[in-house]
Amino acid sequence: MITLRVNGVSRTVDAEPDTPLLYVLRNDLALHGPRFGCGLAQCGACTVIMDGAAVRSCVTPAARAAGRKVTTLEGLGSVEKPHPVQRAFIEEQAVQCGYCINGMIMTSRALLDRKPNPSDREIRQALAGNLCRCGTHPRIIRAVKRAATLMAKGG
Repeated sequence: MITLRVNGVSRTVDAEPDTPLLYVLRNDLALHGPRFGCGLAQCGACTVIMDGAAVRSCVTPAARAAGRKVTTLEGLGSVEKPHPVQRAFIEEQAVQCGYCINGMIMTSRALLDRKPNPSDREIRQALAGNLCRCGTHPRIIRAVKRAATLMAKGG
């Protein structure tokens, strides 16, 4: 049994300690924001925020998340009140197929939490490990900059 604190709620799951956190999130907790992409921590589709840092849940053992604060895409905001990063991605139409967007949003949130006004270069560096095959990178960069402005204004 592993007790996790996900999106502000403590949940106990029956899982082996080395089970990837991604599997626990999707299969046991029915959180489908993080996606399986490569299984090798190379694409970013599975990104969650753990204690403020963007981590790849496909290679993170569930036991490593015990006692730590885990946030998934579902924990950022709601349909009625999206988080400023989610709102900015919507307003900039930064989503095309949507497969990478979980990683882009979660990585952007972690970046903005530690650097509220990043340069284009810093945004590109932070997102470099997130693969997007649709080519919406210019819109994604604009969305992160818009999110920074929205967050600075309080939402």
